[in-house]
Order: sequence, then C-alpha cells, then structure tokens
Amino acid sequence: MTGHIGRREFITLLGTAAAWPLAARAQQPAMPVIGFLNTQSAKDTAQVAAFRQGLAETGYREGQNVAIQYRWAHGDYKQLPALATELVRRPVNVIATGGGEPTALAAKNATSTIPIVFSTGGDPVKSGLVASLNRPGGNATGVSQYADVLQEKRLGLLHELVPQANVIGVLMNPNFPPAEQQVRDAQAAARPLGLQIYVIRASTDVEIDAAFEAVAQQRISALTVTGDGFFGTRREKLAALAARYAVPAMYHFREYVVAGGLMSYGTILSDAYRTVGVYTGKVLRGAKPADLPVMRLDKFELVLNLKAAKALGLTFSPALLAVADEVIE
Repeated sequence: MTGHIGRREFITLLGTAAAWPLAARAQQPAMPVIGFLNTQSAKDTAQVAAFRQGLAETGYREGQNVAIQYRWAHGDYKQLPALATELVRRPVNVIATGGGEPTALAAKNATSTIPIVFSTGGDPVKSGLVASLNRPGGNATGVSQYADVLQEKRLGLLHELVPQANVIGVLMNPNFPPAEQQVRDAQAAARPLGLQIYVIRASTDVEIDAAFEAVAQQRISALTVTGDGFFGTRREKLAALAARYAVPAMYHFREYVVAGGLMSYGTILSDAYRTVGVYTGKVLRGAKPADLPVMRLDKFELVLNLKAAKALGLTFSPALLAVADEVIE
C-alpha cells in the first residue's frame, strides 16, 4: 500500500475543503436589510447622512452590519405604492420612510407585519398611522414634525418683512393628501393677522410655472409654499421663479433657502431623519413599534437669505436678524 492519494479521492477532498467556507457563511446570521422609502430624490444626501448618523448611534453601519435598499419617488406620489410593495417583497426587516404622510401610508398599506419607522409633517393619529402618540399600537411609529401648526408664525414673519402684503398666496399641491388641511391651517392662521389667503394649486412643473404667472397677474405681494415632497424636489425651480417674478416667499425648511429661497421657518429635517435612524436601529435590536412612542420635534429654526432679500429690494430688520438661527450671505 502506497502513501499516494488517488485522483478521485483528491477531488473529493478538494470539494469538501471548498465547502467549508460556504458552511461557515451559512451559519452566520444574514445581514439585516432596511428599506428606505422617500418621496424625494437621491440628491438629498444630507437627509441620508442624518439617517445613517442615527443608525450609527445604535451600532449599525451601512455595508458593515446592515444593508439599505433605497427607493425614491422623485416627487411622484403615484409611484409610492409600487415602491413600497417592492420593498415588502424583497423582503426587508424594517421600512424607514421620509417625505410625509403619503410615504408612510404607502408603506402601511403594503404591510401590516414589517415594522415601519416614519417621518411625517402632520398628525399621525389623524392620518391613521398610529392609534395614539404614546402607544402607537400597530407596526408603525416614528417622528412627527407638526410642521403645519407653525403656519401662523410663518405668515407673521412674512407680513413683518412685507407689511404692505394684505393678500398672501398659498402654493399647494392638490395631489398631496394633507393639502386641503394645509390650506385650512393657513386660512385660520391668516385671520388673527388680518390677512387674506389666495390659494394656488400646482402638481406639475407646467402648473408651477402657471402658478407664478397667476401670482404676477393677481398682484399678490407675498407667497408661502406648503410643505410637500413634490415641492421639495423642485426647490431650486421655486426659488428661481420667486426671484424672476420678484415675489417674497416663505418656506417650511432650510433646504429651500440654501437653494436660493428668501426665508424659512420650521423644524430641522436632519433632526427628523437622525431620529428615524435611531428608531430604526432600536427596531432592528428587537424593539416593537407598538411600544415606541411617536417622537414630536420641538426645535424650530428661522433661516434668512441676505442675497435673495437684496435682489427683491428688501431688508431684514435688526430684530429679525437677531432672532435668526442662520443667515445665509
């Protein structure tokens, strides 16, 4: 008997050795997958960075111990149900949504079992996302920015800057489910200030152009743009049209002012996305959405753009500049 190994035995040994790493990999737990569903676009990197920061605070880092599947609707709400269904079928361990009620509701309609962590601008109880803020009760929880309740403050700041503006235009997207409530909030906020509201509807690029033509024709002296994912994807266009038609405009979020808009007052989007990241990490670690209270953001920021004001022939008062959280030169 010799010490040589036959060819057949050698191939068998080789196959067994090659299988060892596969067996070892099979024993390791699969990397959890997050579905990230958003009404806006991949260019909103600051929001993604804030979400990743929140995840990191709970010990999760993309590509290291968690994977993220991104789905962007680019402001088209009709895409959301299909995108949510894609993530459910994949499947994912948790769905994180951004861009308001339409995204969260699309996810909730797609699954009653996969946990959902949302960021929304309105009241999640009214919209049917949760049973209550303290005890959400279902498969969803998250962050509420309550952005629309700040409408009176926004109108007041705009009127302070443009005191001659007795009629304020309200640009809204009729395809955004909470849009009619946004208009009612604006009308309620206008009454104590002695202002009138002129509602302008736009849900396409062509309609946005027509909206600003209507502002010029009706000689509306100032405009407020409602919080909406569709408008968010077109913030550069909105800022450029406001400049072209010389209409002072107020926005919900800092991102519009960075894009060239005049002023904004609202919650801090990066805070919302960071909190969604923290909650998503907690869910991956075993927390149930039903037991995680909906977080309510209570930090607001006023952002002013000096260049935009100068182009409009406006001057921010020393008092306004003093209370501003950020002044963009």
